[in-house]
Amino acid sequence: MTTNTITKKNSVPDFLPVGKLNKFVRWESFLVIILFGVCVLNSFLSPYFLDPWNLSDATFNFTEKALIALPMALLIIAREIDISVAAIIALSSTVMGLVSELGAPLYAVVVTGIAVGGLCGLCNGLLVTKFAIPSIVVTIGTMSLFRGISYIILGDEVLKNYPDGFDFFGQGYVYWVVSFEFVTFIIFALVFYWLLHKSIFGRRTFAIGNNPDAAYYSGINVNRHKLILFVLVGLMSGVAAVLLTSRLGSTRPSIAMGWELSIITMVVLGGVSILGGSGTIGGVVLAVILMGMVTFGMGLVNIPGIVMTIIVGLMLMFVVSLPVLISMYKAKRQRQV
Repeated sequence: MTTNTITKKNSVPDFLPVGKLNKFVRWESFLVIILFGVCVLNSFLSPYFLDPWNLSDATFNFTEKALIALPMALLIIAREIDISVAAIIALSSTVMGLVSELGAPLYAVVVTGIAVGGLCGLCNGLLVTKFAIPSIVVTIGTMSLFRGISYIILGDEVLKNYPDGFDFFGQGYVYWVVSFEFVTFIIFALVFYWLLHKSIFGRRTFAIGNNPDAAYYSGINVNRHKLILFVLVGLMSGVAAVLLTSRLGSTRPSIAMGWELSIITMVVLGGVSILGGSGTIGGVVLAVILMGMVTFGMGLVNIPGIVMTIIVGLMLMFVVSLPVLISMYKAKRQRQV
C-alpha cells in the first residue's frame, strides 16, 4: 500500500462503516449537523447569541486552544500525544513576563514566548525519540516540570508590565468583528490542512500512524518525523501563550490550567483516531467551533464552569468509546448473519 493510498483511506475516521456509504457519510457531516443544531438551540435559549459582537467574543473561547489542537491532531495521528501543552503555555508566559520586566521590545517578547514553547516541545520530542519512553509518560512528567518551574519563579506574583501594542494580539480586531486571534487560527488551519493532506510530510504522518515499523522499513525516519511533530506542538503552544497572555493582560503560573482535556477532546471529537492513523484537519476545525459554541451557549445561560468541565469530559468519553461500540455492534451483526 502506498502512502498516497494511506492518505485517502484515512480521510475518513476508521470507525465509520466501510463501503459506498463513506462517499456520502463522513464524520465531518455529523459535526456540521450537530453544530447547526447547537446554534439553533443557543439562539432560542438566548436572544443575544446571534449578535455579531457576541459571536466574535465566542471565538475567544476556543482560538488559543484550537491553535494547539492543529499540530496535536498530527501528533495523535502519528500515535503519540502531548499532555504538557497547558504547562508549556504557563512557562512560555512566565518567561515572556520576565523578559518584558527587563524592558525588552515587543518583538523580543513575542519571539521569546514562541521560542520557549519550541524548546519545551524539543525537550519532549528528544525524551520520546532518543530514550524510547512512551510520550504519555514523558509529557505527564514535563507537565509537572514546566508548571512547577513557573510556580517556583513567580509564586503568587502576577506580571503585568508588557510593552505597548502587546494587547493587540489577544484583544485586537482586524476588521469589524473579526479578531486578530480568529484570523491567526484560520491561517494556521489552512497551513496545517496543506501540511497533512497535500504534502509528503502528511503522507508520512499517516504512514507512521498506520504502521511505524513498515514506515521505517520504507525509508521514513520515524524518530525525526515525530521529533518535528513535538516541536510543532511546542511552537503552537508558544503562539497560544502569546495570544492568551495578551488577552488576559497578565502572567500567572496558573494560566491555562486544565486546558489539556479540552484540546485533546477537540482533536478526538474532530474524528482523529486516538489509536493513530486517521483523521482530518477539517474535522478538527469543525470540532473546535462546535465546542466553542457549546461552551459559549452555556455561558450565556449562566451554567457554572464546573458543569461545563463535566460536559467536556463526557464528550471525550463518548467520542473515545464510540469506535469500540460501533465495532462491537458490527461484530454482533456479523455473528447474526
